[in-house]
Amino acid sequence: MTRKTVRIAMNGVTGRMGYRQHLVRSILALREQGGLDLGDGTVLWPEPILLGRREHALREIAGRHGLDHVSTDLDAVLADPSVDIYFDAQVTSAREEAIARAIAAGKHIYTEKPTATGLDGALGLARLAHDKGVKHGVVQDKIFLPGLLKLKRLVDGGFFGRVLSVRGEFGYWVFEGDWQPAQRPSWNYRAQDGGGIVVDMFPHWEYVLHELFGRVTSVQALATTHIPQRWDEQGKPYDATADDAAYGIFELEGGAVAQINSSWAVRVHRDELVEFQVDGTEGSAVAGLRGCRVQHRGATPKPVWNPDVPATEVFRDQWQEVPDNTEFDNGFKAQWELFLRHVYADAPYRWDLLAGARGVQLAELGLRSSAEGRRIDVPEVSL
Repeated sequence: MTRKTVRIAMNGVTGRMGYRQHLVRSILALREQGGLDLGDGTVLWPEPILLGRREHALREIAGRHGLDHVSTDLDAVLADPSVDIYFDAQVTSAREEAIARAIAAGKHIYTEKPTATGLDGALGLARLAHDKGVKHGVVQDKIFLPGLLKLKRLVDGGFFGRVLSVRGEFGYWVFEGDWQPAQRPSWNYRAQDGGGIVVDMFPHWEYVLHELFGRVTSVQALATTHIPQRWDEQGKPYDATADDAAYGIFELEGGAVAQINSSWAVRVHRDELVEFQVDGTEGSAVAGLRGCRVQHRGATPKPVWNPDVPATEVFRDQWQEVPDNTEFDNGFKAQWELFLRHVYADAPYRWDLLAGARGVQLAELGLRSSAEGRRIDVPEVSL
């Protein structure tokens, strides 16, 4: 067995997502399992280089996990020929320039989304990577969640018949920051810093809908700021200039309609923080992060509307749980493994910078739809 060291520049690991899901749950988890076995006698051993602006924070993380390499000099890291892959989990406003520099340096690219602040920038990165000949991938973690993997299994098995509609509910109450600390960084609520729930979540909804049910062909959205004032990490009040809730209707190729509500100003009264209900001619399903329940056509009850008497049925009890039938790994780690196999074993991989550009496009058109108060067609993007 040959061990090949893969040096990965990881920019943004001091943030919540970059640290928890990408460094700890993915790269370090791969090291804990002994590396990634490519099946040809080669084991990939990921060697992260922690990259960012705050050296003391990077060194603290490195010390906590026994890592050797930290840097605050992006250009120096990109100039190092031993670095194979550049990963970006920075704030959105800093991402496009850094990725462009990494592509110019000939590094393979793996990045969080959105890939840029606008469609032109996102397509520009996809074209740069294509012309340079580097491999590239965008994190699309939701489709690797157990609940959505079960939903995909149902779709592939023809369970739904013709899909009619998809209804999604996502969100939770993010504290304003005055009497309890907020669970999300303050920049998320400032448009000038790249914040906003449309920019954050519509790229997710694009790939979820595209992968499971069909390409989004039109969008009609209402984005709003329900909480106009919040308090930052220093306890100072600031104006929330970004949208904290969005209500979207998406037409899909093939005729299905999706409705998805996204909000950081909603209190949860559902089983999971995100749920999708899919209704088809042959059956329906409700999927969350981990669970998925179904009701087939032949087992569908016959409810009768009668507001004069109390309901005698427990509607949730009329659904059947979909079994796991397999073991599910962390979704971020699973996608990292696929990307590493793509880079080093030329395995197929379709979640690239062009796919990331589709998500940026949907967010951009969603905000435009909200501003103009109308439905907007979503054209196909291409290089």
